[in-house]
Amino acid sequence: MLRLDDDRWSELKGGYRTHFDPRPLLSQLETGTEIAAAWHGLWEGLHHGGDVGEASYAAVPHLVRIHRHRGVIDWNTYAIVAIIELARNRGGNSEVPKWLEKDYFHAIQVLSKIGCTEFSHAKSSAEVRAILGILAIAKGARTHGKFLVLYSEEELLAIEARG
Repeated sequence: MLRLDDDRWSELKGGYRTHFDPRPLLSQLETGTEIAAAWHGLWEGLHHGGDVGEASYAAVPHLVRIHRHRGVIDWNTYAIVAIIELARNRGGNSEVPKWLEKDYFHAIQVLSKIGCTEFSHAKSSAEVRAILGILAIAKGARTHGKFLVLYSEEELLAIEARG
């Protein structure tokens, strides 16, 4: 995992394919300070219009670590990790850097294990869909994960009705 004091953070690009340093927002999340604002900033900075960057990939192990530490079911963690993974190596996005591969892919597996535990306590549709989405992605069912994460039940029913 890229340490939070590593100088490489200052060179990493995020969702706009421009420099984005998520460390202050990760810190907010970890300390429970302005959680909604932290998530807003992370969603905005780590993924934009299908674009992700090295900062997005480097944030994933920290997002999973923070999620585990907080002990609160938060659909945001599952959904943002799923969205970043689904964007990997698509639409001009790079692959995960070699120096980060092990930690990145391990974090997805860890989050799926946490999701297995938290699933029975999920209350909202967003929580259920995000957890199921990361479970599907972690097991290689990327298309199923994509539909779970990107589309609400109403949107899927509309798609079904058209077809």
